[in-house]
Amino acid sequence: MRDDDTERAEEFDGPLDLPDEHEPPDPQEDGGQPFSLTDSLVALLEDGKTYAEAEMRFQKSRAGYIGNRLKGAIAFGLGAFGVLHLALIAATVGLVIALVPIVGPWVATAIVTLSLIVAGVLMLRALKSRLDDIRDAFDEEDAQ
Repeated sequence: MRDDDTERAEEFDGPLDLPDEHEPPDPQEDGGQPFSLTDSLVALLEDGKTYAEAEMRFQKSRAGYIGNRLKGAIAFGLGAFGVLHLALIAATVGLVIALVPIVGPWVATAIVTLSLIVAGVLMLRALKSRLDDIRDAFDEEDAQ
C-alpha cells in the first residue's frame, strides 16, 4: 500500500510505506529478539567491507581518469612549449633579417646573439637567486 493510497488505510496494520508482502519478524522465534548483537556486528563488518571495496573501486577509477587527463595535459603543454619555441626562433631570425639592411649581416647576427646571451645570463642569475632562496629556507629549517 502506498502512502497516497489511503482508502483502505484503516484495514492495514503497520506502516503504510512498506510493500504489501512485508511481514514483520515473529517475536516467538529466537527468544523474542529478531536480531542479536552478534548478528548486528557481523552485518556491520560486512557493510564496512562492502564500503571499503566500493571506495577502492571508486578511487581506482578516479586515478585512471586523472591519469588519462594528465597525459592529455602533458601533451598539450609540450605542444605549446614547442610552438612558442618555434615562435621565438622565428622572431630571432626576423630580427636578424630586419637589422641586415641597417648594419650588415655579421653585425646584425652579433647584435641578436649578444642580446640573447645577455638575456640568458640575466635569467640564469634570477634562477640561481631563486634556488639559493629555496636552499636557505631548508638550511634555516635544519638550524632551528
